[in-house]
Amino acid sequence: MSYSVGQVAGFAGITVRTLHHYDEIGLLSPSGRSHAGHRRYDDADLDRLQQILFYRELGFPLEEVAVLLDDPDADPQEHLRRQHRLLADRIEKLQQMAAAVEHAMEARKMGINLSPEEKFEVFGEYDPDQYAEESLARWGDTEPYRQSTRRAASYTKEDWLRIKAEGAGNTHAFVALMDAEVAPDSESAMELAEQHRQQITRNFYDCTYEIHTGLAEMYVADERFRSTYEQIRPGLAAYLKEAFIANAARNA
Repeated sequence: MSYSVGQVAGFAGITVRTLHHYDEIGLLSPSGRSHAGHRRYDDADLDRLQQILFYRELGFPLEEVAVLLDDPDADPQEHLRRQHRLLADRIEKLQQMAAAVEHAMEARKMGINLSPEEKFEVFGEYDPDQYAEESLARWGDTEPYRQSTRRAASYTKEDWLRIKAEGAGNTHAFVALMDAEVAPDSESAMELAEQHRQQITRNFYDCTYEIHTGLAEMYVADERFRSTYEQIRPGLAAYLKEAFIANAARNA
């Protein structure tokens, strides 16, 4: 059985012009011609076309495809082995790309659903999405991260203003204790530490005492957090750390 150039183009999902080009460069010459001189392709030609299209899909230039197909030392089994290797490599690369896209999608989920104007109104010059990828890399496989992501995605501007006010009130109360020279392991400081922990639990994720003391360590160890608190009141980051740890210890 033989097929016309139009039939072959339809089978393969390519244009007649592409088949003409393959014939012109000697990559795929039809095995026969009709009485009128039109190209006729047999099953062996279709097999070769399938090989050509496979290598083209993987990005091989036509010159290299011709070398691969016309290699006198390559048998059909060798072609299959080569194709299997190439497909395995492609699958691995595609999986890596898919993983990267999934990570980007998760990072975007961290984005707060506010307009640029609302974000500025709530957060000022600080961009809450700036560290989304870092947060995903550090905590993306944890339940607190997933909880926080789900809640943050649902908050309105009013919700964020409320959360911001709660946090500011707690911070200012800590500063007042420091100004009054109240010890960080005092009852008042530990109560504020507990208030801080409960605010996190209420607004973002279930903040255990273990997690809360981990935050305390980060407030001092991470320059970005420490700088933020030090600008509010020198020594505040260390004070918060001691208060958080004391509160966790009394609830152990």
